[in-house]
Amino acid sequence: MSPRRNSPRRKPTRGRDSSGGVPDEDALMLRVTGGQRREAGPDGEWVTRRIPGAAAAKAYRCPGCAQEIPSGMPHVVAWRPYGDGGDRRHWHSSCWDRRSHRSPRAPRR
Repeated sequence: MSPRRNSPRRKPTRGRDSSGGVPDEDALMLRVTGGQRREAGPDGEWVTRRIPGAAAAKAYRCPGCAQEIPSGMPHVVAWRPYGDGGDRRHWHSSCWDRRSHRSPRAPRR
């Protein structure tokens, strides 16, 4: 005979965290806005979206390191919240996270 299971087998109900409470405000906002998040830093306010590798279909040039982001690589798209969308830039995730520690590099020729 196998030992008795003392913990329930149920998964947490949908829309709630594992402790049974209501999800935090950030998680709710990410779900409502489709993954967009507002970030404020020393370089101003930005709206960002994390792009998973499966959704990255094109190659882009990262403004942080001037290297190519190949298709299939997860990355970050960032733009100003009140712009027309013409300032959207695709960044390596690590370059985006460290952008305040270095200046953008000029493209190689």
